[in-house]
Amino acid sequence: MPYAREECRAVFGCGTEPTFFGPVRGVLVIQARLVKASPPPPEDTPRATFESLGLKPALLEALTTLGYEEPTPIQAAALPPLLAGKDLLGMAATGTGKTAAFALPLLHHLTPGESRPNAASALVLVPTRELAMQVSEAIHRYGQKMGVSVLPIYGGQVIGQQLRVLKRGVDVVVATPGRALDHLRRGTLQLDDVRTVVLDEADEMLDMGFADDLEAILSGTPEDRQTALFSATLPPRIAAIAERHLHEPVRVKIAREKVEQGEMPRVRQTAYVVPRAFKIATLGRLLDVESPTAAIIFCRTRTEVDDLTISLNGRGWRAHALHGGMTQEQRDRVIKQLKSQGTDLLVATDVAARGLDIPRLSHVVNFDVPNAPETYVHRIGRTGRAGREGVAITLVEPREHRLLRNIERVTGQRIEVATVPTVADLREKRQEMIRASLRETLVAGELDRLRGVVEDLASEFDPMDIAAAAVKLLQEAQDEGREGKEEEIPVVAPPAERPGKPAGPGGPRGRQERGGKARGGPPSWDITRLWIGAGRRAGMRPADLVGAIAGEAGLDSSRIGAIQIGDSFSLVEVPEPDANRIIAALKETTLRGRKVIVRKDRG
Repeated sequence: MPYAREECRAVFGCGTEPTFFGPVRGVLVIQARLVKASPPPPEDTPRATFESLGLKPALLEALTTLGYEEPTPIQAAALPPLLAGKDLLGMAATGTGKTAAFALPLLHHLTPGESRPNAASALVLVPTRELAMQVSEAIHRYGQKMGVSVLPIYGGQVIGQQLRVLKRGVDVVVATPGRALDHLRRGTLQLDDVRTVVLDEADEMLDMGFADDLEAILSGTPEDRQTALFSATLPPRIAAIAERHLHEPVRVKIAREKVEQGEMPRVRQTAYVVPRAFKIATLGRLLDVESPTAAIIFCRTRTEVDDLTISLNGRGWRAHALHGGMTQEQRDRVIKQLKSQGTDLLVATDVAARGLDIPRLSHVVNFDVPNAPETYVHRIGRTGRAGREGVAITLVEPREHRLLRNIERVTGQRIEVATVPTVADLREKRQEMIRASLRETLVAGELDRLRGVVEDLASEFDPMDIAAAAVKLLQEAQDEGREGKEEEIPVVAPPAERPGKPAGPGGPRGRQERGGKARGGPPSWDITRLWIGAGRRAGMRPADLVGAIAGEAGLDSSRIGAIQIGDSFSLVEVPEPDANRIIAALKETTLRGRKVIVRKDRG
């Protein structure tokens, strides 16, 4: 076996337990099982670190700058074999940290600037334009200190720019299969020098009809390349590709931790869909409206923790940072201040907040959707303890709705998707707080020494105006240090309701109609959601989908539910009994003048 048991135990020390299945047909199979709700290990238990994995100093420096503290389970499991030059077949769901798991070894083996014109040293294949941009940006961040050049190529982008960059030569190409094959046929992309190939979300690429493209691309790469294939599932088609194109791969599987029903704390869970540019403003708005006794705000990296702490203090909150870059003395002082009410907000990474138990904690905020559902469960478990009710708030970027649905699936509980409070809501909340403060002051009494001021003014002004002026001064004092002018935050439509899923303790919620208004209740039939491979960029409109389904499949339009149109795909709710018939009908017709892929949404 390539690794001794002790070495693998060190690799999986970060909250996982390895299970060894031994060599199977020349494949070392390792399963990293997330340990369920286990307490943090003793301080002397070795944990996998990026430093211990032997990455280049430039990569370690970039990770430190970005605020990464320790590998996720998929990174801890995948990095050693990939750094050793082995092929790898990784099974892990979206949001587990796969990008860094393959990007860091890829960069570690790379020598920047070696590529010839129209050639690349590494090729990463992804299913969608959005993922191509996301992976390209991540690789650029990790390899920036190495001077690595990265080029995303995908359909819908002006090809002239791609041609100019390829002509100069590029270190890493991140491409969708269709556009990569297009460049290969043009001769503007050559794969003779490729030393590393990564297939990310391979199951998605096969579902989207890229099987032949993948075969053509992989067949054009050198035999001695290193190949990494990542997939959330392992259907026979993925196994067949691995059999043909991977050489004695190490298999790594990161299984989801099971969360038992009834184990969740008493927490009101709410999510807000908001563009990234407005996340800080949204967080400030929610804190103003919620008025937490004390809150922990979780961020992914140290850099994000520091930046957010500065922003919150600028809005008048007493916020302190907590992350692994601080000394133990600094961390102890911050925690003491939170417990003694010297701090309102603690902005922290998961690593730094391990083992915290703050009795006065009323709110937990996920500034980003956690990468793993288990992390979400552990985070919100810090509030709602000892019979008290707590509040968990999650800020969701539009592209992160799948991560939110993963959390719901694992926990078996619904997370309410709410609308960000408006400026009017904020003003009303602040007025309620002022009224409450005035009532407390009136009940407490001891106002005699101030009556003379009021009596003098009453001879000149109406008592009601005097009271209003006092309230105005109080409001201005409370708003001091906060942003002077509140702006409306753009409303982002929440993801369509998950079909066929229970609505949780509160009962079923109304579905979204095509016009966006909620119906009074759920339909009387089971529903499912169809994924259609055409969206806004193809000119797709709700009317096109309704017309095609009603006309080709003979379904009454009143039975068609919510329609969500993205840039490159559309989602449509239809009755479950009619789903297969509708899929078959749509595959035989054209939408907006072209054939499209139609399947059940895998959510």
